[in-house]
Amino acid sequence: MARSQKSKKKWNNIIIIASILMVSVLTLLDDKTAKLPDDAVAMFDQSAPLSQLQFDDYWLDGAGFRWQCDERVLNCQQWAEAWKNIMISPQGYSPAVDSVPHQLQIQVGDINEPQSWWFYAQEGLLKSPAGNWYLIPPSLRQALTPIIKAGQE
Repeated sequence: MARSQKSKKKWNNIIIIASILMVSVLTLLDDKTAKLPDDAVAMFDQSAPLSQLQFDDYWLDGAGFRWQCDERVLNCQQWAEAWKNIMISPQGYSPAVDSVPHQLQIQVGDINEPQSWWFYAQEGLLKSPAGNWYLIPPSLRQALTPIIKAGQE
């Protein structure tokens, strides 16, 4: 009987130590991914603000006081704010990508001609019309994809 209590105590200690290590690692990962890279810059600013975005078949428009979106988008304001405040880091190389990109039509400010970009959501990459690549920090990626009403895809 004494042996089984020692065994239980030993396993409880192992579980406690493993839990502490797991929480420490997750906290460290969260701290590292939430921090923006030093070379990250705003894609849009006051002189060239985002005015419209077409994300595949979904759109958002910032012409009025409040963002308006495709009726199928559930998180309109959060989605618009994520794109409006996006930070990117220029990449000096063409990365290898395996996912299918989302096509973006971006209209900046009062410019009438939209720009065609490609958004690789899995990798967190943007490809400009000129072929330049930009990395989106991990902490900003999730909010860039709209939440769509069920059955509306």
